[in-house]
Amino acid sequence: MYTGTLFIISAPSGAGKSSLIRAYLQQNNSYPAKVSISHTTREPRPGEQHGEHYYFVNSKQFESLIDKQAFVEYAQVFDHYYGTSIAEIDQSLLKGVNVFLDIDWQGAQQVRKKMPFAKSIFILPPSLPELENRLIKRGQDSQSVIQKRMQKAKAEISHYNEYDYIIINDDFDISLKALSSIITAASLEQPKQAMIHQPLFADLLSPN
Repeated sequence: MYTGTLFIISAPSGAGKSSLIRAYLQQNNSYPAKVSISHTTREPRPGEQHGEHYYFVNSKQFESLIDKQAFVEYAQVFDHYYGTSIAEIDQSLLKGVNVFLDIDWQGAQQVRKKMPFAKSIFILPPSLPELENRLIKRGQDSQSVIQKRMQKAKAEISHYNEYDYIIINDDFDISLKALSSIITAASLEQPKQAMIHQPLFADLLSPN
């Protein structure tokens, strides 16, 4: 039985998902956690390392893994594949490590079909104008790209009701506390605690 929890985390671009995950991982948390490392067929960018940022494979290798049903979810974005390995998740969960899947709503739907026990969190901006403001301040995209991201955001937000938890990322510190609370609550669920503390429960319930 898994003693770690799988968390699907989705958000429109600019809502603060990656920043919240990064901040959580930098905390001194009671429960170990990691972001799942995906497979991809694109070339490594400067500074990216195999096995640290992605598992870099060629198209033939990726398609072989698809045939073996090795992915809990995968997608083709333009000319490149991206996918999340089931084995990668299983190894961490069995060690008691919580795993974050940073994926969109379409990937989340795929994951739920194969791993219905996963907990899902949707992170939202406090308003569309604020989302656009954050994208502008980020300074990474042209105005035309920002408008495309805003149009896509509305379509993504329409899937909010498919998720277990919603965090409105208005105040970053409050949102980080909310994320931490969700992870703590999931880790304290009865089946997990019963599995982790079997000897304790046996001792507490043993006849005197």
